[in-house]
Parts: sequence; C-alpha cells; structure tokens
Amino acid sequence: MSEAAIEKPAGTGEREAPVLWLHAVERRYSEAGAPLEILKGAELAVWPGESVALIAPSGTGKSTLLHLAGLLEAPDGGEVYIGGRATSKLSDSERTRIRRIDIGFVYQFHHLLPEFSALENVVLPQMIRGLSKKVARNNASELLGYLGLGERLSHRPSELSGGEQQRVAIARAVANAPRILMADEPTGNLDPKTADHVFSALGQLVRASRLAAVIATHNMELAGRMDRRVTIRDGLVVEL
Repeated sequence: MSEAAIEKPAGTGEREAPVLWLHAVERRYSEAGAPLEILKGAELAVWPGESVALIAPSGTGKSTLLHLAGLLEAPDGGEVYIGGRATSKLSDSERTRIRRIDIGFVYQFHHLLPEFSALENVVLPQMIRGLSKKVARNNASELLGYLGLGERLSHRPSELSGGEQQRVAIARAVANAPRILMADEPTGNLDPKTADHVFSALGQLVRASRLAAVIATHNMELAGRMDRRVTIRDGLVVEL
C-alpha cells in the first residue's frame, strides 16, 4: 500500500497508515439477469482511534460497504486492506482468522446468548480464541466495569435493559482487542436517552482502545459527535 496514495484527514494528528482502507472497491449483484452496480470504485480509509459515521439511505450500498470492510464479502474489483494487508485474494480460512482477531462487530440487535450471563457472553469469544477462563473472566469483568456494568455481571440478557444489553454486545465485540470495530445501527432500537448513553460509552472505548470504528447510523445528532461523516452517492463514498 502506497502512503502517497492516501492522506489522513486534516486535523487528525500525525499521518500514519490507516488500519482499514477500501481502495477503488467495486461490488455488483445480478438482478433479473442484469448486473446491478452497487459500489463503483469506492474509497474509504479509517485510522486508529478514529470514528467514522456512515450515513446512507437503504438501498445505496451501506450494508454492502460494511460487509466488504468486515470481510464478510469480497469485492468484485479494487482491494480491502486490513493493517496494510490486501485481503481479497486470501483463502476463506485466512479471512475468517482476520475477522476473528482484527474485527469486532456490533449490530442493531444485540444477539447475546440468552442462557449465559453478561460476563459469560464476553468470556466465551475470548476462550474460543484460546485464552484461559481465568484470564478471560478478568478481561470481561474489567471491560464490563469500564462500560458501567460492574454490578450486572451475573445478569442474563433478559434481566438487562436494552441499553445494558447493547453495552454487553459492545464489550463482546472488543473483548479480543480487535483493531477495527464495525457497528450497524448499534443504537437503532434504543430510546434517545439510552442511545446517547450507549453511544458515549462506545466513543470512550474507541478512543481509549485506539480502535478504527465505522458506525452506520441514521441518528444525525450522534453522527455529528464522530470524527468524520461519510455517505454513499452514485456508488462512491463521499465525505459530508
């Protein structure tokens, strides 16, 4: 990846390599036998500790962009770089490994395991990665405490409020210390006051952990508190 090919936005400090770079990305689908162009050479770069709001109407390619950035899909053209490494030609197992280690996902619905406590939901992904139960529990307790859930560790999802459930989901997403966080409408199901609280916790975590975060949202007030705002227009990523 050429450093000359991409510049860090003004006002964001010393230039460094982006953690995530979608370069000239193309994505098309087949609809009724005809190609449907979704992304047409899209560019997006995100640096450590930077939060980017993705604001786009349904049908413009927002979900496609998130799927490509999260390595859930491969582009038809261009390249997705994670930490400077090209990923489009990697094997499925290599892409899965990068997703497991370098990328955390938060969705509009929390998708917590209902039979497990808040603590256990955050412990499990760490143990799957290979950490001991003791280390995973210590990490999970610290992370949930940081997010204001220190008194709720033993509660199951059904015993938590919507905001608490989503904060557990955020803790789970970052439990394995990923470099990138992808969030798709993480506060979409919450009332404004709860959404504000969850978003503040998420923002603190992004800055403290130096995550590169791409957060899709329709909430313009919350988007305005992020470092940058982008949309998708005519298959391209455009700064707002």
